Amino acid sequence: MAIVRAALVQTNWTGDKESMIKAHEDYARQAAAAGATVICFQELFYGPYFCQLQDTKFYDYAESVPGPTVERFAALARELGLVMVLPVYEQEQPGLLYNTAAVVDADGSYLGKYRKHHIPHVNGFWEKFYFRPGNLGWPVFDTAVGRIGVYICYDRHFPEGWRALGLAGAEIVFNPSATSRGLSSYLWKLEQPASAVANEYFIGAINRVGIEEYGDDDFYGTSYFVDPEGQFVGEVASDTAAELMVRDLDMDLIKVVRDRWAFYRDRRPDAYGKLVEP
Repeated sequence: MAIVRAALVQTNWTGDKESMIKAHEDYARQAAAAGATVICFQELFYGPYFCQLQDTKFYDYAESVPGPTVERFAALARELGLVMVLPVYEQEQPGLLYNTAAVVDADGSYLGKYRKHHIPHVNGFWEKFYFRPGNLGWPVFDTAVGRIGVYICYDRHFPEGWRALGLAGAEIVFNPSATSRGLSSYLWKLEQPASAVANEYFIGAINRVGIEEYGDDDFYGTSYFVDPEGQFVGEVASDTAAELMVRDLDMDLIKVVRDRWAFYRDRRPDAYGKLVEP
């Protein structure tokens, strides 16, 4: 049986970038000490969820990818032998900013990045003020623990990217998020399990916790892993407290489910053309 011990982190905003980075370094060390071999942090992990406001001062959180934060965690990944998914604010050049996740392998090598495709712009989630839509497709990264994909927060409402990751061979897809109790909590335990079933892989869903000083969004945690049968792997995380979640994922289940349900065999891409017409 092929087991991947995987970790998620949900946590509160500490008040400044450096203390957030230090907190996540500590979480990574705790995860590695617990035997985890891969970890994913929450959306925009080293900052607040500043998209509750529209203020150019928050552009200062953006940095190059790879850049200072990614390189700092790459060194830690190499030290700990830990694959890392690092959701950050990316500046490609001044004025070109993206909501991005960098992927670092267990030897510290930078494997690449995913840029969030679907950018919301509704009350409390003014993301078009901060981010261009992603333009790098849906990459899947070959890592020490298998083939990993990333789909960020609001992306989860769109089935096309989940499918693209499955077709590219993803075995675990991480969905780092910042989502509010009043807006989406009834969907949180519905969409990702359904997507795990439809695409027959594991999903790690991460949400931050608490109310930050920049708005009324009540981030409700409840992070979890879900397997290709749509079942939670262990309990879901707290809806109010910071938490490091470590779970064992039975990767052999992917083949079992694909042999049973054969969803990929029975796809009809020849019939789907109108779905992507402008």
